[in-house]
Amino acid sequence: MSRIEATFKALDRPALVTFIMAGDPDAKTSLDVLKTLPDAGADIIELGMPFTDPMADGPTIQLAGGRALTAGANMKQTLQMVRDFREGNTDTPIVLMGYFNPIMQYGSDKFMNDAADAGIDGLIIVDLPPEEADEALSAAKAKNIDIIRLITPTTTKERLPKVLEGASGFLYYVSITGVTGAASANLSAIKPHIEEIKTHTDLPIAIGFGIRTPEDAREMAALGDAIVVGSSIVQTIADTQSAEAVSEQVASLAGALK
Repeated sequence: MSRIEATFKALDRPALVTFIMAGDPDAKTSLDVLKTLPDAGADIIELGMPFTDPMADGPTIQLAGGRALTAGANMKQTLQMVRDFREGNTDTPIVLMGYFNPIMQYGSDKFMNDAADAGIDGLIIVDLPPEEADEALSAAKAKNIDIIRLITPTTTKERLPKVLEGASGFLYYVSITGVTGAASANLSAIKPHIEEIKTHTDLPIAIGFGIRTPEDAREMAALGDAIVVGSSIVQTIADTQSAEAVSEQVASLAGALK
């Protein structure tokens, strides 16, 4: 059983998924933040892969990627960060999230091998459609790395089977049409769509984009199997550069799900 599957099975409440950008604002601070997340209440961690053209991200996460790259972040450093984390934590799932170009430049097979060796459990590749994902999917499956697919409010019933093809771990439901951190989700608008998706798959559904506060988290948790909080945590890192401040924020979010 994968760490992701084991995590969902062990919980009697919706999971809290937290996102941070690897290397933001620098390698040491980023690792310090990463190490505090599980004890603060994060059940699954999404770790952003810094990239120069993050088309799906709003200003907050774009700036985080820029800070990381300016401080010298790259894919090797990101994977080393995970190795360092795994020295003290072998239970919390880590999902790398980002764009395909850095993976392609690294080499898909080599990347999957090194990611598995580092302790990565899943991948969210924002700009890789299912029709073009066969090579990456095959390489990931060979290393028992889950490919987590994005579903949006505009994903039709006809499109859904293709999106679900090869998906594993969980599904990431993008609750708004737009970039990260841009707006708050409308619960009544997305509820019928999520209910429809659940008739097609047994995979857990994590709801992300537009979730900032404990109140947002509690509201969205009524619909999904997990909620994802990213931009507001990344903003806290930008404002404070403090692992303690992030830990307090995550503990507040986690408390809303209990």
